[in-house]
Amino acid sequence: MEEFLKQLPKLAKDKHKENKTFFTKLKKKTPKNLDYIMQDLHAEEFERTDCLTCANCCKTTGPLFTDKDVDRIAKHFKQKPQQFIANYLRVDEENDYVLQSVPCTFLGADNYCSIYDVRPKACREFPHTDRKKFQQISNLTIKNVAICPAAFNIVEEMKRRIKL
Repeated sequence: MEEFLKQLPKLAKDKHKENKTFFTKLKKKTPKNLDYIMQDLHAEEFERTDCLTCANCCKTTGPLFTDKDVDRIAKHFKQKPQQFIANYLRVDEENDYVLQSVPCTFLGADNYCSIYDVRPKACREFPHTDRKKFQQISNLTIKNVAICPAAFNIVEEMKRRIKL
């Protein structure tokens, strides 16, 4: 996994144009069963991929925190939402709550998340490869391919299975 993670940014960069072309075609000619294909690809990949051997998403990017996330996690810490925000979050240029820094404050040395049961929605859904109307998040997916080995593998298999 370590070696693949080192190569991932370059692999993603090398595939960027090909992926962009593929997703442009996918938007124009979306297969009716795309959501089912993606759910299958996602399930197959995550039978092989153990996020605990990677945690690259937690090490290199931070999730957006919704108001519901803030309330839920603050309650978990027995804090008021404003106290949780002051301790851990900042407002980014798009006016969203994000972590003050990466790697994620809640990521342990063993790659376990200390708030896993109450983690943000963005973390629960990452890398978003089993989302309904998948073709609508192509830009996000192209970004995630450079971060998540599973997303990279899913997109590569997707290009093999879906002929456009």
